[in-house]
Amino acid sequence: MSVEESTREPAAAEAVDGPAGTAAVAAEAATGTRYPIAPGYRVNVRTGPGTGYRIVRTLPYDQKIPIYCQKPGEWVTGPYGTSNLWDNIANGQFVADAYVYTGRDGYIAPRCD
Repeated sequence: MSVEESTREPAAAEAVDGPAGTAAVAAEAATGTRYPIAPGYRVNVRTGPGTGYRIVRTLPYDQKIPIYCQKPGEWVTGPYGTSNLWDNIANGQFVADAYVYTGRDGYIAPRCD
């Protein structure tokens, strides 16, 4: 079992917003739902559902994210429990669901292909 790295110390925002896929943009426009990252955490965004995938950016404090689909992957323990779900927040970008407040355990979006 691995813990997704995150930072609790104050730091300058390092987020770099990349372009989201066309389908992802359409999905967010349709629902408009965004979910908050746990307070006090800066969470790594990765290219796949596990800590072995490359980090593409780090979300700033108090970020709210869309969830377009979810995919099982590496088990991670975070402020919202232990889960193997990873949330797709943009084209090729995933965050561990254990750091995202969705209001419930399990899937809240379709499974990613």
